[in-house]
Amino acid sequence: MKFYYTYALKSKVDQKFYIGWTDNLKQRVEKHNAGKVKSTVLRRPFELIYFEACLNKKNAIEREKQLKTGFGRKYIKQRVR
Repeated sequence: MKFYYTYALKSKVDQKFYIGWTDNLKQRVEKHNAGKVKSTVLRRPFELIYFEACLNKKNAIEREKQLKTGFGRKYIKQRVR
């Protein structure tokens, strides 16, 4: 069974979140920290602070969109206290 992940990273530079989705969580976090993701290269290093597994890509993308809202970011902050 294949999983798709929605995840949140926290920048150790500016303490802000980055939210995304992937089908290989370990590899994706490594890419962020290696500077291979254009949108996060200047905010490295990152810590994986939250993730959810979904059974299909569509649900992971929808969840990513939800978590990128103000409500979603508040939800993540409450979950990782």
